[in-house]
Amino acid sequence: MDRFAHTAWPFFDAAHAALAREAERWALAHAQADGGEDTDSACRRLVRSLGAAGLLRHCAPPGAEYDVRAIALVREVLAYHSGLADFAFAMQGLGSAPIALAGSAAQKARWLARVASGEAIAAFALSEPEAGSDAAALAARARPEGASWRLDGVKTWISNGGIADFYVVFARSAEGIGAFLVEANEVDARERIETSAPHPMATLRLEGARAEPLGTPAEGLRLALRTLDVFRTTVAAAALGFARRALDLALARARSRRMFGVRLADLQMTQAKLAEMACALDAAALLAYRAAWLRDVKGERITREAAMAKMHATEAAQAVVDAALQLHGALGVVREHPLERLYREVRALRIYEGATEVQKVIVARELLKEEAS
Repeated sequence: MDRFAHTAWPFFDAAHAALAREAERWALAHAQADGGEDTDSACRRLVRSLGAAGLLRHCAPPGAEYDVRAIALVREVLAYHSGLADFAFAMQGLGSAPIALAGSAAQKARWLARVASGEAIAAFALSEPEAGSDAAALAARARPEGASWRLDGVKTWISNGGIADFYVVFARSAEGIGAFLVEANEVDARERIETSAPHPMATLRLEGARAEPLGTPAEGLRLALRTLDVFRTTVAAAALGFARRALDLALARARSRRMFGVRLADLQMTQAKLAEMACALDAAALLAYRAAWLRDVKGERITREAAMAKMHATEAAQAVVDAALQLHGALGVVREHPLERLYREVRALRIYEGATEVQKVIVARELLKEEAS
């Protein structure tokens, strides 16, 4: 089964198909961590390698011209091979996008090329202990102080926390919610967070941190939403990568495992499950790449389409991975078995960048807006 057959769909052009295979070659050579590496070191290595290969240029372009289909395809390929490689790639984009979208010429010149080369690591700091999906509830404060701004507050669940060179921090000022560029030496990121699928994450403490505004101090929430409109679709693509790997493992298991005198693949119950998994995958892929195509080619705002893609693809991927694990029986829950890793890696996708329940609210609100108009 050709994993890249969908790059022949009308959503893509020849350059996208070539990019998917370029990412595949990189992943086969570099995606797996060296033995004995800690997570921080592995992530730094992956960022440098992705930058050296030129792949980061797709998620961290010099301006605001994003090719969402390209980002999504790279994420799908990387997630198939390594959740940490996908994480390293995606966070470079998420953390630098507010600079690309609203930064000054000097801010762009200082950071974007370094992010694209893998020289600098980026982080996006929106969530707080009492403000996750409800970004309007932010409590971190920003106020002007001399020629710069001062930030005070706590951010948590911050990916790349502790290894980032800079953070895009969202905080409330007298004018509204703003986005601010904060260098790592201004942030206390010593409080690390361990997750089921290990990657660098920390709680950030900001006490008088010096910061530069990105855009005006009142457009931060809009900037966060613009950033998520670009990258939320690519979360769906990462889910596809995890699910495609799970389906391939399930097919191999069904063909090789014998039970009751026949192969698992010969049992109708297995065949039905495999068919359900394949249908769920194709539906998720169509939703994800439709959203990316609408933004790239039609130039449309894709709030509803991106939310639908993320909601369906992440839920479908969880179901596909679970079904593949079930077909493996006890083997699937052995620590560090590929399916055991996939099971841990795929779960977070239903939460970050807006939980499934939040995506449902977004879809419903957009539908009701259309009806009202």
